[in-house]
Amino acid sequence: MDDRLECSAVRRGEQPPWIVSDELWAEIDPLLPPRPPRRHRFPGRKPLDDRKVLCGILFVLYTGIPWEYLPQELGFGSGMTCWRRLRDWNDAGVWQRLHEVLLGKLRAADQLDMSRAVIDGSHVRALKGGPKPVRARSTAAARARNTTSSPTRAASPSPSA
Repeated sequence: MDDRLECSAVRRGEQPPWIVSDELWAEIDPLLPPRPPRRHRFPGRKPLDDRKVLCGILFVLYTGIPWEYLPQELGFGSGMTCWRRLRDWNDAGVWQRLHEVLLGKLRAADQLDMSRAVIDGSHVRALKGGPKPVRARSTAAARARNTTSSPTRAASPSPSA
């Protein structure tokens, strides 16, 4: 891969967790939906390589930065490009299929420990219901009396002379 994909926050000799290995890419690539063909006339920009975009997605998810702050210097494309691909791949069911493929590989290698897996979860509705919540009294302060002036009676018309 491109040497621009390295980051100084990772120790020398270690691969950053957002860089997709060749082995993992071989599993992911067939699961991605095919790109629509480019128009002959006015083809627009060439789409970014899926692997670089995936690295950008993983970088954002790993670091927690907002999509719009994805550094262009890393070569992953813009944050919006990465976000759109994530959305499109999610809609196409890529992540679910990848999860199933990786679980199958672990199962085949006898490395899947299901001792902590939840087999069935259920909710039982309380038919009689719980206690009704009591309306809480207001904790707002009562309106204080105005001490600078007191109410006066309405003026009565004086008898005309």
